[in-house]
Amino acid sequence: MLQQQNQSIHQTSLYSQVTDRIVAELEQGIVPWVQPWGRDGGSSGLGLPRNARTAKAYSGINILLLWDAVIRGGYASQHWLTFKQALELGGCVRKGETGWTVCYADSFIPKDEKERASKDGSDPQSVPFLKRYTVFNVAQCDGLPEDICPPPMLFDERELIPRAESLIAATGASFQIGGEIACYVPKLDAIRVPPQTAFHDQINYYRTVFHELGHWTGHKTRLDRSLTTKFGTQDYAREELVAELATAFVCASLGIVPTVRHADYIGNWLQVLKEDSRAIFKAASMASKACDYILAFEQRTIVVEVAV
Repeated sequence: MLQQQNQSIHQTSLYSQVTDRIVAELEQGIVPWVQPWGRDGGSSGLGLPRNARTAKAYSGINILLLWDAVIRGGYASQHWLTFKQALELGGCVRKGETGWTVCYADSFIPKDEKERASKDGSDPQSVPFLKRYTVFNVAQCDGLPEDICPPPMLFDERELIPRAESLIAATGASFQIGGEIACYVPKLDAIRVPPQTAFHDQINYYRTVFHELGHWTGHKTRLDRSLTTKFGTQDYAREELVAELATAFVCASLGIVPTVRHADYIGNWLQVLKEDSRAIFKAASMASKACDYILAFEQRTIVVEVAV
């Protein structure tokens, strides 16, 4: 029991530490999911942070933590390793370098709970846990293989992006192009967006479409989030945060620089985060699922093309 209490205190502390850091940066005008590149002109390749050893992308809150680390460290890479993995690859973490915290969430069933459930004939209750571990950017390491990280995707922002166009079409979402308002209408399960030519900077068309697709994933036939909230409420701000994070994750995967669509969003996010230290974890988790849902259509298209 004491171990579980200590674990709960540790989890609460970690939630608070991460949330407090993100709140502090938002108050300074720094949005971790909008500026995933170095401050001093050092440009990291756009994309989701990945483990350089396994090539697996990080998800949920870890995307925000590692994008923030890229900003603060001024690194030129989105690839990360544990101390042990750097050694396994024939390199090492440079002496004096400080690692960055990422989180691992899971659950387990305590021994006494298993025994209780066995006696009662009931289902055992699992206990969730959250623990931290340390990773290092590949820029903090020496002696790694030269091909450990692929070159970043770079292109002019003003060019049309065929990959984004293909992904949007592959979702099969219903779009109503025209007018001056961008929104997702749950009752119609349709997205309304102005024509691309109406945007002063046409790259914003893609950012807007993926934001609305973020909301679209929440429909009851998809990921089933609550989309019936009213403007100005806490639930509305939470859903906007999920959609905004999902947009950032998808855009980064496609090589499109994420942005904040409206400055007022930051104030709404701050209110939500200050009232609930777990809100950013929940939002990042839901946004990661929304991003995966959208990007999965790209994989399905590839499979179909190969099959044909």
